[in-house]
Amino acid sequence: MSQDSHKAAIVTGASRGIGRSIALRLAADGFAVVVNYAGNAAKAQETVAAIESSGGRAVAIQGDVGSPADVAALFDGARQAFGRIDVVVNSAGVMPMAPVAEGSLAAFDQVVATNLRGAFLVLAQAAAQLGAGGRIVALSTSVIAKSFPGYGPYIASKAGVEGLVHVLANELRGRGITVNAVAPGPVGTELFLDGKSREQIDQIARMAPLERLGTPEDIAGVVSFLAGPDGAWVNSQVLRANGGFA
Repeated sequence: MSQDSHKAAIVTGASRGIGRSIALRLAADGFAVVVNYAGNAAKAQETVAAIESSGGRAVAIQGDVGSPADVAALFDGARQAFGRIDVVVNSAGVMPMAPVAEGSLAAFDQVVATNLRGAFLVLAQAAAQLGAGGRIVALSTSVIAKSFPGYGPYIASKAGVEGLVHVLANELRGRGITVNAVAPGPVGTELFLDGKSREQIDQIARMAPLERLGTPEDIAGVVSFLAGPDGAWVNSQVLRANGGFA
């Protein structure tokens, strides 16, 4: 194992998609992993089982990242399970498509509650609880640079996340904790594929010079770098893992 086998990581939104792949990769790197999930306990347990079957350690803890009580309980549960917290990855997110229009306010509020308020709460707990050598990683998105119609609420929430990352890195001055964001391009997850035709998916895949969708494992590798020893000097950055999409 490439990491200290006693270190522990929290990954929010880890029951499926990119979050699941991040949890699996950090476990392979030697971290004990807290698999946070919003509602799908069966999927979260599948992630835990996959980690344990490979010799890793993991627990699943339910919680809505937009709830202060749930986020506090998540961090308490991580300490009870593994005695420490070294890495926090906020991957939980939602992406309903909605135009910038009055009728979209409910969708906007939903996205902000999970993606931005959730990031604020998770980053705040991480800042309070991590010690020297700690790593905080928030998931953003490379679609910010594209400004596609229908992505307004999602892009607004993730632009806010990037702002929080830069500010928190400065607020943690002198504590030896890095704070970064990873901004995936299009990745072939349920979240991305939902509601898109095959033609739309193929068109988006061709937009990057590498002419393919990203995989969850592509993104997990970047998070692994930031969480590992080689990422120690990277701080207050947004790594756009997108194949040249933007």
